[in-house]
Amino acid sequence: MWLLLPVAILVIVCLQIPGFAAQDPAPASQLPAGQAPQAALPGSPLDVLQANANLVLVDVVVTNRGRAVRDIDKTHFHVLADGHEQAIVSFDEHKLASVPTPTAKPLSLPPHTYSNAPMYPQATAVNVLLLDGLNTPMADQMYVRHQMLQYMGKIAPGTSMAIFTLSSRLRMIEGFTNNPALLTKAVLNPKATVQPSVVLDPEGNQAIDSLIGDMAASGASADAIAGMQQFQADIAAYQTDQRVQMTMDALRQLARYLSAIPGRKNLIWFSGSFPISLDPDVTLQNPFQAMRDYSDQVRETSELLSAARVALYPVDARGLMGLPTASASYTPSTNLVSSTSSKRGSSSSTMVNIPNPGKDNAKFMAQTMNEQASMKAIAEQTGGKEYINTNGLQEAVASAVENGGSYYTIGFVPPAKQLDGQFHKIQLRADNGGWQLAYRRGYYADFADKPSAHNAGKTNLIMAATLHGAPPATQILFEARVLTAADPLLKDRELPDGPAGELSASQKGPPHRYAVDLVIDPHT
Repeated sequence: MWLLLPVAILVIVCLQIPGFAAQDPAPASQLPAGQAPQAALPGSPLDVLQANANLVLVDVVVTNRGRAVRDIDKTHFHVLADGHEQAIVSFDEHKLASVPTPTAKPLSLPPHTYSNAPMYPQATAVNVLLLDGLNTPMADQMYVRHQMLQYMGKIAPGTSMAIFTLSSRLRMIEGFTNNPALLTKAVLNPKATVQPSVVLDPEGNQAIDSLIGDMAASGASADAIAGMQQFQADIAAYQTDQRVQMTMDALRQLARYLSAIPGRKNLIWFSGSFPISLDPDVTLQNPFQAMRDYSDQVRETSELLSAARVALYPVDARGLMGLPTASASYTPSTNLVSSTSSKRGSSSSTMVNIPNPGKDNAKFMAQTMNEQASMKAIAEQTGGKEYINTNGLQEAVASAVENGGSYYTIGFVPPAKQLDGQFHKIQLRADNGGWQLAYRRGYYADFADKPSAHNAGKTNLIMAATLHGAPPATQILFEARVLTAADPLLKDRELPDGPAGELSASQKGPPHRYAVDLVIDPHT
């Protein structure tokens, strides 16, 4: 996945040979839905001249008081890169379809042939629903699913959507379809059922908190209590580290899968308690040991999503939350203060647990603001919109689908000297100051034909691709034909005799030999 779209990668010049004709295959982004890329004829006598022209595409949603603004001429837009205005070389308007779009049809492939070309409908934008059980308490997961079942019952005709879940890993529950019955079935799928998070453990944290209170009541030393508090903070920080890493990996995997689908993709992410940082805790012996800042990971993942033209719409699955002290289930957290007592001319200091509901409320508000700030940041950086402090989750999905279905695509060519691998800021302006613009905030100026530190290849792609139910990576489209070595189609091939490879000497039983032909789309 490249952050700069190559406009012209290969210029192919045919030699003047009698009886020879060659046709350049259509780019993958221009193929009809469900059609696999066709490879050029092997051994064709071509002279190949390489030329690159890098086009930066920016999808922008324009709204006025929450409603999409349509039919805007490109002269009303101004795009700036690092503060310098750029010439707009391409401009397209995409409108939400007024008629249902046909569901994507499966690829028509020859026998024993497979492809990773994704199936998607021909629509201005496609929608992805991500149900996040990794960062969401069980009670909130149940409410989300109840709301989604209600939404599927009155979904707008023709709305195309795919459904994924995130628990210990990312799973694709249902591919792109506009059939409400299939979407409802996917939400009810046992693989999408409510389950406790593998790293979100509020009950365990509360148990440690109670233990600290019991230690204070039994007269434990201040050092012992401080050590237990540090242990509690370290566990919480480690669990948060794991959640952030697993979540960012899942979002990157989605970016790899969606990168081959042209146009805008709206990723509606139901999640709760996802932080962007952990502040120092002055009550600990080492206030900075459990401190964390995940802004770099969030920013890099946002840029990866933006490169695949994925706009993120985070929805706080916890809905409208009240203060913890207003809940009937509220249990005050341990709040230790030093108490000095005097006896027979000497004084001693002990730790006493004095509950402080006001402190609990303040901590809850600070944590919630921090978590929602991360949702807002990743939505803004990808050109999406966050939905927080609302119980209308099904209305949030409907709003995100409508918001992301009507947009403009603006393209500009940055100066060649900007291909420096650095991040460059994008700013869009409109002549009408009353319009609200949502768009990606920048790009990495990487060469399209060279490796980059900002691509999706940091994780183990082989491991991710072999997990059952995981979405396939589609950065490079291919067809693979798998045949047994005895197939008649291979009668003219010279194949080696016997097993091959480092492990062949230790192989038990008769070998079963296969031949694999791989055809790769050169445009990807």
